[in-house]
Amino acid sequence: MITKLLIANRGEIACRIIRTARAMGVATVAVYSDADAKALHVRSADEAVHIGPSPAAESYLVGDKIIAAAKETGAEAVHPGYGFLSENAAFAQAVIDAGLIWVGPKPSSIEAMGLKDAAKKLMREAGVPVTPGYEGEDQSVERLSKEAEAIGYPVLIKAVAGGGGKGMRKVDAPADFAAALESCRREAKASFGNDEVLLEKWITSPRHIEVQVFGDAHGNVVHMFERDCSLQRRHQKVIEEAPAPGMDESTREAICAAAVRAAKAVDYEGAGTIEFIADASEGLRADRIFFMEMNTRLQVEHPVTEEITGVDLVEWQLRVASGEPLPLAQDELSINGHAIEARLYAEDPAKGFLPSTGRLEMFSIDDGYTRIETGVEQDDEISPFYDPMIAKLVVHGEDREAAIWRLEDCIEELLVYPVKTNAPFLLRALTSDEFESAALDTGLIARNPEWSEAVELSQAALDQAAIPFLARNAGQRGPALTGYRLNAAPQMEVAMMLGDAVAKGDASRPFDGVLQFDDGETVWVNLLGETFALAPFASRGSGAASAADGAIIAPMPGKVIALDVAEGEAVTAGQRLMVLEAMKMEHALTAPFDGTVTALEASVGGQVQVEAVLCVVEPEA
Repeated sequence: MITKLLIANRGEIACRIIRTARAMGVATVAVYSDADAKALHVRSADEAVHIGPSPAAESYLVGDKIIAAAKETGAEAVHPGYGFLSENAAFAQAVIDAGLIWVGPKPSSIEAMGLKDAAKKLMREAGVPVTPGYEGEDQSVERLSKEAEAIGYPVLIKAVAGGGGKGMRKVDAPADFAAALESCRREAKASFGNDEVLLEKWITSPRHIEVQVFGDAHGNVVHMFERDCSLQRRHQKVIEEAPAPGMDESTREAICAAAVRAAKAVDYEGAGTIEFIADASEGLRADRIFFMEMNTRLQVEHPVTEEITGVDLVEWQLRVASGEPLPLAQDELSINGHAIEARLYAEDPAKGFLPSTGRLEMFSIDDGYTRIETGVEQDDEISPFYDPMIAKLVVHGEDREAAIWRLEDCIEELLVYPVKTNAPFLLRALTSDEFESAALDTGLIARNPEWSEAVELSQAALDQAAIPFLARNAGQRGPALTGYRLNAAPQMEVAMMLGDAVAKGDASRPFDGVLQFDDGETVWVNLLGETFALAPFASRGSGAASAADGAIIAPMPGKVIALDVAEGEAVTAGQRLMVLEAMKMEHALTAPFDGTVTALEASVGGQVQVEAVLCVVEPEA
């Protein structure tokens, strides 16, 4: 068994590999760039080696640096994770040539599946159903146009190299083909250094179904059933689940057997995924499910397979790489319940899913029912240099309905701030009629742009958030007397800072169903997946200042009739600063803590408007 492992990756997948390695008694070595010097995967590993500047091209994608780090630390093996160099056959060979163990498939297997056109030809020979299309060597516009006509529109132009949704164009009519081809080639050349393309029949009701396979060096290959990854945005997976909804046993048996044949055709070792596209216009049928490509690595969504099978795929990877046979035979593997994974990204759906970066001032996820795969903790930075995924939220239930409920519950309780996330988008997708009824296809997200709309903080949420502020600021008077006026009901309104704006809540109208977390300085609110931070301001009518920054505001319109301090003066908590007359009543405004008056905007006789900043008290250091 491997005793020391270098992980040639970062973030959540590096942390996930470290966790299993530690449980197996395997020492771990992390590598890191400048941006990741204090990252969680670096803190979690037994050792860490700096490999270069922040851009991946100068660090995580430089194979020589990674191999040197393995040699330097005495690591026996290299695990590539996913992305970066994980499907680079030349790097895999370089690791092996350096006398190290490559935790992955043979370089020849990676190479065989690396180009989609060659892989499709190989799959046809292995008896694996392949989408109708063209993978010929003649790449002229004339030939490709002719083949597209023969296939029948709409067609999909796809780069033979690469993945991740790049170099792909759907074409609906012959008149659009040439321009789409030129655009696709240009993107493929820039992304993969190869502008060759293939053509596929566009499936009108497509579902993305993939099968987890695993092979060893002793000729054994098993499948671990299928996953449904149909919920995608611009060819990027968003929510994945296992098993696939609506998959009957005969169809499952057919597609999984085809996946095993595909793996055997390339003498596969280790973890891999055979991806299929299904024409689901009449449900999932074996004669309408076609091979797309093979991912010769561990997939991002592998946890859902682990959840339904009880298998640790990373443990299997390490055992197989060490020369052991597969721990279980095919008849020892079975499906238990249902699992769903959602990818929580640092991005703003309301702004075109632009990445959001910065420090995680708040990062809290309830893990009661949820498996959290993440590479960050509270106070860590979300870097602009890498993939913006914050975490994978993975749930398991006795059936699909239970799993959906648990994932919804998790998203409704998570708190992430000030970094924006796609949590509201995920929640809307999960609670949609289409998802709940498993009416899935890869175009579902595109047809529901309203899922990306911004969430506005409701008055009901503000009212609930006002309760802890009111209790905190009421002092000996108690909440019932807050804002007391003669011959009028007590006022229970609280002014709170929401970003740079002032928001008001009425604690007399408590609202059920909005998560709030009070850390003593801020009330954090989750509304439909969106996190809002409400900083304390002054309780309306209380005369007490409570803003974390010491800002003293006018609780209502009025006139300053007494001013007891000057700018630069030291004050103590509770000391009267000024008196405001409003509605024939006097309201004393007091210092929230010991400190110094650093700004004074009020003057005796001056009229003030509600929530005007009257002075600022800087707390003692």
